[in-house]
Amino acid sequence: MIELLGIAASTLVGLGLLETVRHRRRLRRIPTRIHVSGTRGKSSVTRLIAAGLRASGTPTAAKTTGTLARMILPDAREVPVFRPAGANIVEQLRIVDVAAHNDAEVLVLECMALLPELHWVSESKMVRATHGVITNIRPDHLDVMGPTEADVARAIAGMIPVKGVLITGERRNLGILREACADRETRLVTVTDEDLAAVSDEEMARFRYVEHRENVALALKVIESLGKPREACLEGMWRAEPDPGALFEYELDFFGRQVVFANGFAANDPQSTETIWNILRAKHPELERVIAVFNLRADRPSRTVQLARDTTFWRSADRVVLMGSGAYQFARAAAKAGHEGAFVFVDDQRTDEIFETIMGLCGRSTLVVGMANIYGQGIALVRYFRNRARLEHDD
Repeated sequence: MIELLGIAASTLVGLGLLETVRHRRRLRRIPTRIHVSGTRGKSSVTRLIAAGLRASGTPTAAKTTGTLARMILPDAREVPVFRPAGANIVEQLRIVDVAAHNDAEVLVLECMALLPELHWVSESKMVRATHGVITNIRPDHLDVMGPTEADVARAIAGMIPVKGVLITGERRNLGILREACADRETRLVTVTDEDLAAVSDEEMARFRYVEHRENVALALKVIESLGKPREACLEGMWRAEPDPGALFEYELDFFGRQVVFANGFAANDPQSTETIWNILRAKHPELERVIAVFNLRADRPSRTVQLARDTTFWRSADRVVLMGSGAYQFARAAAKAGHEGAFVFVDDQRTDEIFETIMGLCGRSTLVVGMANIYGQGIALVRYFRNRARLEHDD
């Protein structure tokens, strides 16, 4: 029996080594591998880079983990990522296999790791990137990567490639990234104020949705490092299909009432959420009322508490609607932080009922902002508003 177990163990080890050799061979068939991480904007930047490179004539595959996991093939077709047992970083091996099979010269991969050690495993064992990209570093997933923002920076730094290039839009934690790059003999490239200013308002206005200038500047910086033409790549970015969680707006004429619904669900850390809230408030000063809609998850308690306790922007809303399994966590944390206002709870309602509740809170002209999490009822509510929006606002 012991002998048989020994043979079985040896066989498994041998199969593991064989698969490692095969995976390294597939990686060598893809000369440029771009590994994208950060707190916010990973999916958008992954899509922007891939779209720009495709427009330059470079066969490029990409994979996003964002709202809905997708693989984007070199011909721009999107296919869902099959997850029989839920999300797992091992799926990156399959993505490399498919990219190599489709003769991709570039693979742009969104990092899906959360645990600090998995950032290192994902990079060193699976991607072995030529170019690392870190969008930004913010205090999110503190229960896993925290407790401080500096700890989050150190965790994300685990995906910095060895003897490659790291391109980043991060500024506050550059010291940590610079130290990691020096240790791995990797060149650090940062997005500067000049890079941001080079992306004009006219160029930003060409996007069909609300894109962030920082994301575009970072994607262009990556493309510049590969020697590709800026204008052709920008054309590709404008035409590209955005992530389902992109910040779209949908305008409804609801029985004479003007309602603008903004999908900010994908920005779920407090800083990004407040930024989007301020952008939308400044963009629509003509609207008389504003309603904040939070979709909250009980399995993300630290994020829920952060939003309720550490931010106050939502308190300026005329009404605050709470949906999802973490609705009462938010209310309790807000009460402990001194907010005594009344919330509208719709956690036990169907999507159509939530829509009716929100519309009942609207005045003659109202901005409705969805925030906190896209999953579950979040994406369902977005579709509900989109399907009832004016055609000229449909994506």
